[in-house]
Amino acid sequence: MTQHAPRHGRALICGSVAFDTIMVFEDRFRNHILPDKIHMLNVSFLVPQMRREYGGCGGNIAYNLKLLGDTGYLMATVGRDAGLYLDWMQQNGIPTDHVRVLESEHTAQGFVTTDLDDNQIWAFHPGAMQHSHVNEVSQATDVKVGIVAPDGREGMIQHAAQFAAAGIPFIFDLGQAMPLFDGEHLKTFISQATYVTLNDYEWQVVQQRTGWNEAQILKHVEALIVTRGAEGSVIYTRTGEIVVPAAKPKAVVDPTGCGDAYRAGLLHGLLHGLDWQTTGQIASLLGAIKIESRGTQNHRFSRDEFATRYRENFGTPLLPSAG
Repeated sequence: MTQHAPRHGRALICGSVAFDTIMVFEDRFRNHILPDKIHMLNVSFLVPQMRREYGGCGGNIAYNLKLLGDTGYLMATVGRDAGLYLDWMQQNGIPTDHVRVLESEHTAQGFVTTDLDDNQIWAFHPGAMQHSHVNEVSQATDVKVGIVAPDGREGMIQHAAQFAAAGIPFIFDLGQAMPLFDGEHLKTFISQATYVTLNDYEWQVVQQRTGWNEAQILKHVEALIVTRGAEGSVIYTRTGEIVVPAAKPKAVVDPTGCGDAYRAGLLHGLLHGLDWQTTGQIASLLGAIKIESRGTQNHRFSRDEFATRYRENFGTPLLPSAG
């Protein structure tokens, strides 16, 4: 089956841009947190290891789409401290035309401390991301397909409505924004979108909050894509289900950002008018390649390397138009 989708052109990626600061505590939290004193917690952790990564769903999707040879126009809001990230985007060929700098804010930032048991303590500062609605889809030209990825709440609401009003097909990606929306909001997003992508847990939550099953959602969208980690993914369409096997990573190093890589694969397929099986397999392989590297934007590959791994994983060649 071939998608009803435009060939080539621009993808507009509405989503967050954030710095991720990752710290490692070389002990176990349980050795320092007394259960009977949890109500008066006052602890400090020495973290000899620390790294700062470029992240955010929008930034990650744009980075991965560029690796596939496409240009994703990122629409996001960043703060006065975004200079290094903006330089990184430009070095990697990601246009910053629609990345707005808000001098009154910091760029969204996540801070995580991980102990030796892989327990994590997170803090997230949304900063400029909260103002993503100051950007409008109409500010971008020649947009053929879009995505509304996790971002500021009002920005997600307005950008979805703007894509729909402009008649631009787009993917709705709930992701980490799941706590922000109730069932009625989700019904509105699904009614506006052309495609919906969720992981298996998010899919269970969406069904619970909306009361809609696959058939009811497919009355509104052309495809519902549900990822299942190591079990691959399923693409539900009005003419049937496409089962996409998981590509095999060479090593499992860091799963953070694999979902964003997968979504970049979806955009690539939509931009090039590929069938859903090929699109899903490209997305699956991109996620597997990402998991082999620490951080969300540190993996790289050549077109030939990607084509070779595609053939090894799926037993068919990657056609030139798909690469």
